Amino acid sequence: MNDKLSERARPLRGRPYSLEEFRAKYGLDRRDADDLFKRFGPSSVELDLLMAAKRRRPSFQAVAADIIL
Repeated sequence: MNDKLSERARPLRGRPYSLEEFRAKYGLDRRDADDLFKRFGPSSVELDLLMAAKRRRPSFQAVAADIIL
């Protein structure tokens, strides 16, 4: 039954994060990042929305890396 809980019911939205990329972007410890990743999947759109709802901002390095000069 636990396997059913970890299956995604919706299609992936946005590009997928790796667990390490997600941890680094939001400064999360391994346990918290792993829990969120298992519950919500790797969708960058969904995880970014979740973190915004939790009022967790991405690290400065992650924001700066997204800027195209």
